[in-house]
Amino acid sequence: MAKKARTPPPPRSRQQGPRRREPTRVPPWSDRRLLVGGGAVLVAIALIAITLASRGGGGASAASARRAATVLTAAGCTFRTYPSQGRDHVQSLDAKVDYNSFPPTSGRHYFQPAVWNRYSQPLVLVQEVHNLEHGGVIIQYGDEISPATVQQLTSFYDSSPNAMLLAPLPKLGGKIALTAWTRLAACTRFSQRAFKAFRDTFRGKGPEGFPVSALTPGS
Repeated sequence: MAKKARTPPPPRSRQQGPRRREPTRVPPWSDRRLLVGGGAVLVAIALIAITLASRGGGGASAASARRAATVLTAAGCTFRTYPSQGRDHVQSLDAKVDYNSFPPTSGRHYFQPAVWNRYSQPLVLVQEVHNLEHGGVIIQYGDEISPATVQQLTSFYDSSPNAMLLAPLPKLGGKIALTAWTRLAACTRFSQRAFKAFRDTFRGKGPEGFPVSALTPGS
């Protein structure tokens, strides 16, 4: 009787040995210091940006503001810095807004600024605040200011009109008001040195940071 052929067993599968784990590379101490230091710098920059945003933008330094205040006081003017009342917009020129100063130096305002220029009629207060937000300086004078002084103010405006507004504001009476974002000076007479100190210190320092060169008369 013939023997049956035996079926060969299936080949054994080759089992792989355990994989070798690559050791985790730990950066040298100097590299770790760079990583930590770089992260700290980024965090600091972010905190500064958040702080500036919460305050509503930039502004003149405290030292330059003190110097301007000294010059203004020597000329017989008063000078004050007011807390910011925010920068929200309103949709009507007739909107009623309670400001913490007169003329206003911050707060809710009309969504479109006034055209940069000098005017023979009063500005709309709720609109002019937008010009301050852009970094403008506004000079307004009461109805008791003499024509000769108004001419001095006009000449001062014409000497450097960018980011400037000049207009009457009858309720000021015998005073001249200079306003910038959160800043107000009130004078009873014109002083070239004092007015220049205010303008040069605070113009272009509004929270929106427009360049003064871009804020030309008629724009």
